[in-house]
Amino acid sequence: MLSIQIKKKLAHFTVDVDLQINKEIAILFGPSGSGKTTILNCVAGLTQPDQGQITNSGIAFFGPSSRPLPVQNRNVGYLFQDYALFPHMTVWKNISYGMKNLQLTEQIIDVLNIKHLLNKYPREISGGEKQRVALTRALATEPSLLLLDEPFSALDFETRQQCHEELRRLHELWGIPILMVTHDIQEARKLGERIFYIKTGKIEKVVQAKVC
Repeated sequence: MLSIQIKKKLAHFTVDVDLQINKEIAILFGPSGSGKTTILNCVAGLTQPDQGQITNSGIAFFGPSSRPLPVQNRNVGYLFQDYALFPHMTVWKNISYGMKNLQLTEQIIDVLNIKHLLNKYPREISGGEKQRVALTRALATEPSLLLLDEPFSALDFETRQQCHEELRRLHELWGIPILMVTHDIQEARKLGERIFYIKTGKIEKVVQAKVC
């Protein structure tokens, strides 16, 4: 279980949330600038909360009685909105960066159907293909938690639908907590088991979604 109880002061408001995520796809939903990405960054260790605590499967990422756990020790997969692929590396080198298990990585490559891309560079592939590569790279580290920051927002409708199905299939295979940011309510309802509605840094309501 991922447990987040944090406060983080931003320019115009304070992020102040208390939520627990099981082995599910949970959605942070709300308008741009409402603090969603800040929450992900705090979990990943890219930003430190002002106070509170974050734990995942009993491991303290952040708390009042100890130093924050370094980013590299959190075992968190993070898929950024812009995918953050290394442009000078081939797809395979991007994926193998941080890879722990070749056999498992090859399985993910097959599931996401990107084997034909391995020798290409990011500039040579489409947005949907970059998304698949970035997701493969995140999973190849065998994370205990996956964070997704609006990963499908730049994709066309058909590619987005394909990626939705692949994410759900991988979640069934993987069985880890997935915390995803989106401002697309249809996407939230399709993918999320629970939707946390956020406005100006606070959770306004939680909805148990019916996954289609």
